[in-house]
Amino acid sequence: MRIPLSQYDFASLDLNPALVDNLTSLGYTDMTPIQAQALPSVLANKDVIAKAKTGSGKTATFALGLLNKLDVKRFRVQTLVLCPTRELADQVALEIRKLARGIHNIKVLTLCGGVAFGPQKGSLEHGAHIIVGTPGRVEEHLQKRNLNLDNLTTLVLDEADRMLDMGFQQAIDDIVGYMPKQRQTMLFSATYPEKIEKTAQRIMQSPVTVEVQDSHSNQSIVETLYQVENNESRVEAVRLLLQAHQPETTLIFCNTKIETDQVANKLRAVGYEALALHGDLEQKDRDQTLVCFANRSVSVLVATDVAARGLDIESLDLVINYQIAHELEVHTHRIGRTGRAGAQGIACSLYTQKENYKIGLLEDYLEQKFERGDLPHMRLLREPVFYPPMVTLHIAGGKKQKLRAGDIVGALTGVDGIPGTEIGRIQVGDHWAYVAVANEHGKAAFRKLNEGKLKGRSFKIRRLRG
Repeated sequence: MRIPLSQYDFASLDLNPALVDNLTSLGYTDMTPIQAQALPSVLANKDVIAKAKTGSGKTATFALGLLNKLDVKRFRVQTLVLCPTRELADQVALEIRKLARGIHNIKVLTLCGGVAFGPQKGSLEHGAHIIVGTPGRVEEHLQKRNLNLDNLTTLVLDEADRMLDMGFQQAIDDIVGYMPKQRQTMLFSATYPEKIEKTAQRIMQSPVTVEVQDSHSNQSIVETLYQVENNESRVEAVRLLLQAHQPETTLIFCNTKIETDQVANKLRAVGYEALALHGDLEQKDRDQTLVCFANRSVSVLVATDVAARGLDIESLDLVINYQIAHELEVHTHRIGRTGRAGAQGIACSLYTQKENYKIGLLEDYLEQKFERGDLPHMRLLREPVFYPPMVTLHIAGGKKQKLRAGDIVGALTGVDGIPGTEIGRIQVGDHWAYVAVANEHGKAAFRKLNEGKLKGRSFKIRRLRG
């Protein structure tokens, strides 16, 4: 769905005149791409899936839609906006209030974890038109019958991909069960992985899909070949490439299980957070390895081709072929793992003089010539090793102990806690849970969970390490 931006400004839309006047007073005249493409469908009361980055104007897109059809005289909850973090919920509520200035007596209430429950209950008793909150706390109010969604007309999932990464799938499904089936549902997401598509299929009706590409987006893969003297110099070359690119996520392909262990061990020996992935790993070790890598608490994963099949890694900064693959088509599968989610991919392949014939075969197979490059300067090996952006904490409790993602977020962001924006993926199993937090907040997060309580009880906490 594409609409020429010149065709629309806010005044051209079927908006409440009070909203248009307020937009003008705020200096909003021309629409952003996401607004121009999504607002006509939003205002037509259609379900909408919008893929757009933060800062694209998506909040105003759904805010104008929900405000335009709000019945102020009907003092019931008519709109629910779900956000992954308290900080985002506060920002969204602030934006809605700002856009609603021209319409009097609209009440917007935030319901988020990490703050006292009682005052929220009291506010709900006095009523509200619009609720903006996090899934865990909203679900809790619904379960305690403090919140009634019988009159809901609009549901918005903001940053839906992040909410699912944080483990809120079940909470979202439970919340949807409390609301009318006939409603408008809007889903906003920076990415659109399979789990988002499945959620949309469950909770939406014939949605209109809108996607705004970043103007700087480039999904091409830059692949470079680097010649090494012998097999012994391959690890040194890997270290140079890692130091030069400083990637958050790197997948290194080896041809054998033995080599994966050797390369991972050598990288760990010089300070990298690196793990090996191959068929000889116990399932528990494999699962934890994948959790750490997906959470970006391990920067380097060294894997065989078979073990790497089915990896659900949405953003991969760098792929390194430790050797050229035995089979030509495997090479294409390897490098195709980078350059996703709108980012430019980088692939580096190492080869020796003896492997020149393989390069020739590969170029003939792909009908293209590869760029040859010089390895970065050796002085990079004297530079400090970079650390992953996140740490992963393991909690010895899960669904069987009634533990939910919202409980973990609330415990981390409570009094003297860490910002919700510093929390990454949360996964909750039957008897375990994993939470990723920004590296600089790792110790504080560990202390909060270790010294505090979840569901009124203490759980053993440990940090997963490469």
